[in-house]
Amino acid sequence: MSRQQHKPHNKIVPEAEISVPKNFEDDTPVSFVQSAGNTVGIVAPQKIHFATPLTLECHRTLPFFDLMIETYGTLNADHSNAVLICHALSGSHHAAGYHSATDKKAGWWDNFIGPNKAIDTNRFFVVCLNNIGSCYGSTGPTSTNPETGKPYGPDFPLVTVKDWVKTQVMLADYLGIEIWHAIVGGSMGGMQALQWSIDYPTRLKRCVVIASTPKLSAQNIAFNEVARQSILSDPDFCEGRYLEQGKIPKRGLILARMVGHITYLTDEAMRVKFGRDLKSGKLMFNYDVEFQVESYLRYQGEQFSERFDANTYLLMTKALDYFDPARNLDKEGAIIDASLSEAEAVRQALKNTVCQFLVVSFTTDWRFAPERSQEIVDALIANGKAVSYINIDAPYGHDSFLFDIPTYRQAVFNFLTA
Repeated sequence: MSRQQHKPHNKIVPEAEISVPKNFEDDTPVSFVQSAGNTVGIVAPQKIHFATPLTLECHRTLPFFDLMIETYGTLNADHSNAVLICHALSGSHHAAGYHSATDKKAGWWDNFIGPNKAIDTNRFFVVCLNNIGSCYGSTGPTSTNPETGKPYGPDFPLVTVKDWVKTQVMLADYLGIEIWHAIVGGSMGGMQALQWSIDYPTRLKRCVVIASTPKLSAQNIAFNEVARQSILSDPDFCEGRYLEQGKIPKRGLILARMVGHITYLTDEAMRVKFGRDLKSGKLMFNYDVEFQVESYLRYQGEQFSERFDANTYLLMTKALDYFDPARNLDKEGAIIDASLSEAEAVRQALKNTVCQFLVVSFTTDWRFAPERSQEIVDALIANGKAVSYINIDAPYGHDSFLFDIPTYRQAVFNFLTA
């Protein structure tokens, strides 16, 4: 793939071409048995303890912290084939493979990571971690606060994308990886990859930013706030101390996920999958579930509420809201040099990057629209940086980055192996 800008390919997919794949639903996963060996296989997570105090952007310090990680493939002798995967809002370290032979669902990016896949584990040593503040084993709100002996809950400090990258650098040092062959991330993961290129420019050769943005729009912040208020207003939230009370703000989590899930999909995909189909085939004239799309959203919310933590959701969405690598803050958090235009601020933020970039957007993504990716591309071109850009036709909205779309897969593979 050439290291130059590719103009957006804005062909609109006709309705007849749109089909929603089976894995559009979370309830149709591929089990280990069904995978027929097309996977990295059975993997074991690792918990890595860091005894070094970690000072965060909010000026608070964690005395120590743990990171949960998974690795796939083999690290070569000179440690030059390592690829870091950064997860999105509700993601985890379990990006590929299965945890047991009876596992019914693979990691969240199993269709992209593995032998002969876009991120080829025959070539690369792939590392995926769970960020601090999350709820899948790394230190976060559900962890024990050493000062109280109780869960951190709402006392866990707010973290930022810069904080996550800081811990990822510590992880790289622990693993003996001086320079990443590539850092890859979709959505919030793309923000982390971009932050790496700014804060630690000489420690990565390639940066893959997928379905992401240089900062959230007011509309995106608004969606996040509605989701947060759904959780905060749940009577079982208990001011964030629900674990101590033996409760879970389930209703708030369900509503938050339903709001978020709507923004990840497209009107067209939902029309094809659900239309206005009625669950019972007729109007019931009540407030129970009647339309199939209602049933689907409630199912997604219910499943999410059983595996995710409410304080984590609040913290993660705040990290999204705060992300703006173009900002330059003083010690009090005030913005310095606010006179710069948005385009110039992004250009300034990216002026010292040295790696090669691949920026990927999707035509139907309205959460982080292609125009937002193009802002990153324009800033890189203005700085004379090596960047490739592709805008992929896909009917799946923001969630497109999770799907195995041939053009998308080939673009990533070519960039990583060039």
